[in-house]
Amino acid sequence: MSRIAIVTDSNSGITQEQGQELGISVIPMPFYIDDELFFEGINLSQEEFYHKLEHDAKISTSMPSPTDVMDLWKKLLEGHDQVLYIPMSSGLSSSCQTARILAEDEFDGKVFVVNNQRISVTQRQSVLDAMALADDGAE
Repeated sequence: MSRIAIVTDSNSGITQEQGQELGISVIPMPFYIDDELFFEGINLSQEEFYHKLEHDAKISTSMPSPTDVMDLWKKLLEGHDQVLYIPMSSGLSSSCQTARILAEDEFDGKVFVVNNQRISVTQRQSVLDAMALADDGAE
């Protein structure tokens, strides 16, 4: 059993495919476009997003469902001792704070949420660094 599962969100720039290759779980960020719900990397590609943006679609963001996040953590804890979740910066979304509360209230010290104040390329690097540390046996 692997000790630590690494989780991030799609704001890291890590695609679902890359996550699978790396062994990292990637939570897709939800978008509402013209009142229709889309999930980044699931039913909305970057090309489609930019196309809609160029054509003046009404776009708003949301945070991942707490139920979806907790369900993923529970699944990962079936095969891992701990989960390390690196979401987008708390300065840009309430998803980090929500995840921290869920981890503290529901997961008895088995889920750790890192608020590293990053997004995109620097968030991605934090995820890759965490993966390397976990692979080297860090706790």
